[in-house]
Amino acid sequence: MKTIKSMMDHLYWADGRIVEALEDSETTSKDLLKLVRHVAVAEGVWLSRLQGKGSAQYSLWEDAEDVAAIRTMFEENAERYRVYIAGLEESGLDEMIDYANQSGLPFRTSVQDILLQVLLHGQYHRGQINRALRGESAEPAQVDYITFARL
Repeated sequence: MKTIKSMMDHLYWADGRIVEALEDSETTSKDLLKLVRHVAVAEGVWLSRLQGKGSAQYSLWEDAEDVAAIRTMFEENAERYRVYIAGLEESGLDEMIDYANQSGLPFRTSVQDILLQVLLHGQYHRGQINRALRGESAEPAQVDYITFARL
């Protein structure tokens, strides 16, 4: 559980670093903003599933015009995940969650695997976001776990 908590703390930190890099870059790339919004929305989708709620109300790939709105989504996600994680016992990591994906197909996955999906999905896309920032001659965000761990 300690590792999951630490990795989630890294996720909150890394999401914030990405938003700061976007703000500093002053990007107007609709594709880049759409990708960052996707990460924020996906975090919300998985938390909704963990809480036994549906996720059909979420649209994973909508355009985003405003970095501030994305920042708000990440901040709200972080607060909601903190509450969820605080109430999660070690034994709860093995609990199986029944949910439907965005296409309506049913799945059953452990809490631990869902949390790992959230963590790894975000890291994957943060790499893509940083590459896109470099392509715009902007400074990418340093989001490596070791950088976070050294704080």
